[in-house]
Amino acid sequence: MVDTLLIPGPIVMSANVQKALGSPSVAHTSPEFVAVISRVLQNTRKVFKADSKKGQPYVLAGSGTFGWDIAASNLIHPSEKALVLSTGFFCDSFAECLKLYGADVDKLDAPVGGVVDSAEIESQLRKHNYRMITITQVDTSTAVLMDVKRIADVVHRVSPETLIVVDGVCSIGCEEFEFDKWGIDYALTASQKALGAPPGLSVSMISQRALEFALNPETPTRSFFGSLKRWTPVMQGYESGKGAYFATPAVQLVNSLDVALEEILQDTLEKRWEQHKKTSDWLKSKLTDELNLKSVSEPQVSANGLTAVYVDEPPKVTSYLKQNGVVIAGGIHREIGPKYIRVGHMGVSAIDSKLDHIPRVYDLIKQAVH
Repeated sequence: MVDTLLIPGPIVMSANVQKALGSPSVAHTSPEFVAVISRVLQNTRKVFKADSKKGQPYVLAGSGTFGWDIAASNLIHPSEKALVLSTGFFCDSFAECLKLYGADVDKLDAPVGGVVDSAEIESQLRKHNYRMITITQVDTSTAVLMDVKRIADVVHRVSPETLIVVDGVCSIGCEEFEFDKWGIDYALTASQKALGAPPGLSVSMISQRALEFALNPETPTRSFFGSLKRWTPVMQGYESGKGAYFATPAVQLVNSLDVALEEILQDTLEKRWEQHKKTSDWLKSKLTDELNLKSVSEPQVSANGLTAVYVDEPPKVTSYLKQNGVVIAGGIHREIGPKYIRVGHMGVSAIDSKLDHIPRVYDLIKQAVH
């Protein structure tokens, strides 16, 4: 019997997405594959709530982390300043990536479980000319949800030339996100989280002004595989229905992502966001109100795709659930890692009540902590 996977990604896939993963190989420039990836790119725009023509979506072989490399190697020159807002492990890792490519990084750290104050962000933006600011909408290490719209509004008002980069790895598909309305310049996610596909694809969207910066001959190309100068004409060709080539795409993964995006868009994104919030609110309420467990994330800034709570013996809890066919995750935050557990609730596990995944994980945690 296969365990029920309730970590913050990869997640349980729908039967149709799983089936698409087993599709036969086809040539990556064939009319059959071009039709699929063209639809995937157009649907990526829709899921990000981006303009149907401006900017460019990218679906590339790689993990969500690859999106950091794309941003760091294409959207900032060496020695230019970047401001990183940190609510946990993954924000800090994004900062390390930027430093590796030569950016001059300043970091504003939130208290554990909280967010960086808007006034502090505004004050910092007034001190320097930043090429880029990074916002991790949900840091998976703490389950903290940052208010991207509010922060973007501050950036547009105080430092409109600064590119706004959003790590949406654990948010796109389950949290409210408006690429165009909020004026985002680059947003990245991964196939295996709330998009509901298998791991292995880096999925991202770039604005027109950020794309022009990346393609400018004066912007140095500092990555071969991650070069937007190389990938942009390929993605543009695919999206317009023409075969193109730079490196071989992951054909079967793209097929499964195609099905996953179609499933997401069968209904409105707003309804899907609300379904995730309803599931999240239920589980958090049961864990905190009935079991008296303390949430790692402050209630007003808690993510809807995962829950992090303190428990006395995390290895004992995760082991008990594993013995009963459910897999959850331990903590990874550098300060509190050994003190808490994390439960993912994205995709079908969150929106299909017939699966009974979330009530079951609650019952098992209740048994494990008593």
